Amino acid sequence: MADTATTERRTLWGFLTATRGRGRLHWTDVFTYLYLFLGVVLMFGPAVWLALSSFKTQSGLLEFPPTLLPLGQIEVEVEGYDEPLLLFDVTMEDGSVRQLAQIRRVGIVAQMVDPAEPDVRIDVPIDQRTATREFRVAVENYTDPLERFNFLTFLQNSVIVTVVATLVTLLINSMAAYALSIYEFRGRNAIMLLVIGTLMIPITVILVPVYLVVTELGLVNSLWAVILPGAATPTGVFLLRQYMLTIPRDLIEAARMDKASEWQIYWRVVMPLAMPAIAVLAIFSIMWRWNDFLWPLIVLNRSEVYTLQIGLNAFQGELNVQWHYVLAMTVVTLIPVVVVFAFLQRFITTGIASSGMK
Repeated sequence: MADTATTERRTLWGFLTATRGRGRLHWTDVFTYLYLFLGVVLMFGPAVWLALSSFKTQSGLLEFPPTLLPLGQIEVEVEGYDEPLLLFDVTMEDGSVRQLAQIRRVGIVAQMVDPAEPDVRIDVPIDQRTATREFRVAVENYTDPLERFNFLTFLQNSVIVTVVATLVTLLINSMAAYALSIYEFRGRNAIMLLVIGTLMIPITVILVPVYLVVTELGLVNSLWAVILPGAATPTGVFLLRQYMLTIPRDLIEAARMDKASEWQIYWRVVMPLAMPAIAVLAIFSIMWRWNDFLWPLIVLNRSEVYTLQIGLNAFQGELNVQWHYVLAMTVVTLIPVVVVFAFLQRFITTGIASSGMK
């Protein structure tokens, strides 16, 4: 096992350090590595910035210019003041630097005090001071929402909606794809064109009719109102149908000769062979349902049935947005999608390549 791991590391290192110039860098190698580095920064840079910013304090997020690491301004207790005061490094007129605490700011002048001499106030121009900061991880950004808001309820609702909706979507879309790919009947291609044509209809056009149907069924303010309307997706039907068309017909005919029912052929023959495409559709469905915001916002009005994306709205008021909570909970909402993608990503290339999607 150790020799295999060592060999894999050497192979990976050899791939990463491969050059065209036989031991020396060619100009194309430099261009390639710069291009790949730029691509990595563009793809993962925002995610890294989000994760690091989620550990910043509210005041740290409002600083300009912004910092990459979660740095927080030091606060000190000063005698005679109920709240801690922010600490600054102030350059005095004689060139010396003192650490003063800010009482208040009036325009371009700040009223400050020395923590050792709280009775003496000093007026300092704001351009002669710099914030005294330290590396501080604001873990409370993650713990406070769990204590002050029904975040666990929102998380549970999102998990239920995502899991149930994905299972229903896979079942309905696979059955429709099975009928449109295995059976031969007049109008099959026309029906498929009609299914694909629904992709050109914007979701905002059908919001009102779908809402009226959901209202008539009495599903408003229930999780089923979020699960059922999007159960059948034209993208899923097209992806699975294109993959099922590649399944040899001899297998289907052999199963029928063995007296297998159509349900057995669908469940035991076609579905196992279509697992790569099903895994791709599962990833897409999980991402769609987990990140869905507009439709749940319309049909869910009670906080106990809110999903995560709607629950994040609780941190946004009319005059103030609690960005430190928003960023922290956004990181939490990204974790399940990343985990699912990590486990199923090996099916993506196979499934999409075999289904013919571009």
